Amino acid sequence: MTAFYHVCFAVPDIERAMQDFQRTAGVEWSEPAAGKLGEWDYRIAFTRGGPPFIELIEGPAGSPWDASAGARFDHLGFWSGDVEQGSRRLENEGLPVDFSGCPHGRPFAYHRMDSIGARVELVDVSLQAGFLDRWHPGGTPMPFIDEISGG
Repeated sequence: MTAFYHVCFAVPDIERAMQDFQRTAGVEWSEPAAGKLGEWDYRIAFTRGGPPFIELIEGPAGSPWDASAGARFDHLGFWSGDVEQGSRRLENEGLPVDFSGCPHGRPFAYHRMDSIGARVELVDVSLQAGFLDRWHPGGTPMPFIDEISGG
């Protein structure tokens, strides 16, 4: 099993992207949720039906999810048993940190993976129960990268 659980697109218009995905691929969406990280307000939505999920995120210019130049593939998301240790591992493997939510009290980090022109996100597994409650009620726990044992 893999700790991969979502693919994310940064979009300038979340409703339009949701409608386009629904019309062309038949996916169903949860209602978008509003959030704030640091100085940035954003909106986020995930597909229904279980992993792997499609995530859409709409953020303002200058934010980590800036799509003012147009919609884009943003990242692949993975659960991690220890985001800080996982971030060190990814940096050692040549994937520099692009943005960390940790200083904002949010245990996740984006790392640039230039070979795919996007980022990889590590999300602390401690957030998984809340994620399941909000986006996939009744869903079973998903695997995570065990940074301690290397698995």
